[in-house]
Amino acid sequence: MLALPWLISCSAEEPPVKPNIIWLMAEDISLDLECYDMAAVKTPHLNKLAMQGTKFENCFVTNSICSPSRSAMMVGTHQFKINAHHHRSNRDEPLQRDYKPFTYWLRENGYTTILGHHGVMGRGRKIDVNFKSEALGPWDGESRFGLFDKHDHFEKEDEPFFAQIQLVVTHRGDWWDDVRSKSTHPVNPDSVVLPPYLADHPTIRQDWAKYLDQVEYMDDEVGMILQELEQKGMRDNTVIIFIGDNGRCNLRGKGYLHDPGLHIPLIIYDPRGNKGTVRKDVVAATDITATILDYAGMDIPGYMTGRPIFDTNFQREYVFGTRDLWDEIAEKSRAVTSADWKYIRNDKPGIPFDARQAYLEFYRPALHVMRKLNENGSLNSSEQLFFQPRKPEEELYNLENDPYELLNLANDPKYTPVLEQLRAKTKEMEEQMKPVSDVYDPVKPRAMDVLQWVKDEKPGQYQQMLEGVEIGFQRLVREYQTRETGG
Repeated sequence: MLALPWLISCSAEEPPVKPNIIWLMAEDISLDLECYDMAAVKTPHLNKLAMQGTKFENCFVTNSICSPSRSAMMVGTHQFKINAHHHRSNRDEPLQRDYKPFTYWLRENGYTTILGHHGVMGRGRKIDVNFKSEALGPWDGESRFGLFDKHDHFEKEDEPFFAQIQLVVTHRGDWWDDVRSKSTHPVNPDSVVLPPYLADHPTIRQDWAKYLDQVEYMDDEVGMILQELEQKGMRDNTVIIFIGDNGRCNLRGKGYLHDPGLHIPLIIYDPRGNKGTVRKDVVAATDITATILDYAGMDIPGYMTGRPIFDTNFQREYVFGTRDLWDEIAEKSRAVTSADWKYIRNDKPGIPFDARQAYLEFYRPALHVMRKLNENGSLNSSEQLFFQPRKPEEELYNLENDPYELLNLANDPKYTPVLEQLRAKTKEMEEQMKPVSDVYDPVKPRAMDVLQWVKDEKPGQYQQMLEGVEIGFQRLVREYQTRETGG
């Protein structure tokens, strides 16, 4: 009988409950939330997550385009290392044997992996990685390439579960006008605060306000998911991670290595602790992948370049960024970002920032408006930066003093020591991330053919586009494809 209390206390010890984990991935969004001090936008649900969780102020993706960035996050390894750095390429090429998607490890550790959500726009199932994969099914990397177990629904019987949910509304799309028209509180264009490299023009203000309408819609989707967790009794054991997959789709954003392209929001809500914390240390998007495995109680595979953010030994000084092929633009730029400095090396300076990429012609009203203003000599020096005939071979910015990256210090002798240090660091990190293969099999972009067709057969709509009107790229793609097939 004397031993009974000891037996009871021993039998009461149970292994810790593994948390559910939800990764919310908003598309094409920079630090454009109310809790990151973006003017004119209301994001109450994400504000609350930030207040009750941890908000990171210096998180950067490793590529400013969706598929390379997502490839890196899916493997937890820099996209350059796994030869996934060219946009929409190598879709039939398996990962090298040493590398696996992180969902493989979660499933090995007893997690149900879920892609998408039944209540979000488009159902949130985007994967978009530059290696051979399938949405559902097992993974062995040789004949089976499934990343997830099921779609759209998380239930009690799925626990512990991991759900990756894409929030597409903030991606440029034909739905933007509809979302704005149905909003009960559309953002007032007169209230927005534009960055100094954008011209203060009514069309650009309207486009920015419309973008913020999408951000508010996305925040409502976050609220809907949180409410479902509450209703199903899962809120107290579910870690929620919110990020952007790359920066906003506007000048100097998506597709560029400047701050609006690489700098993303990161909020992690853990109901078990870390409440109301703000962290300013440098984080790479691949660190989020490692953090998910850490939450699941797993060791981090040696091939991962990401590291668990909440590990007491976590320390990152730089994030290495790359920009390579995007559709027809075979770019090559490299960057390192620290908390205080940004260095960019442009290996193809002859390709200007305004490369007239077909896809972006449809989706950047500010581009068309500012081209015309530039031709008329109506842009100031900050606004003219995007329209230089050549890119600088090197760029150096003091982020503390120049957060908008308007003053390139690369040619200032006073900053030669910093330039040389970051130049060497970029070269060192590029060598460390040397690709494991040189397979190069990109998908042919359709936007070039569609743009030429619009120019030739829809000159009225093309002229509207040149005046800053989004004429409906996806609708035009469908129409073009129907014409091609004779449907």
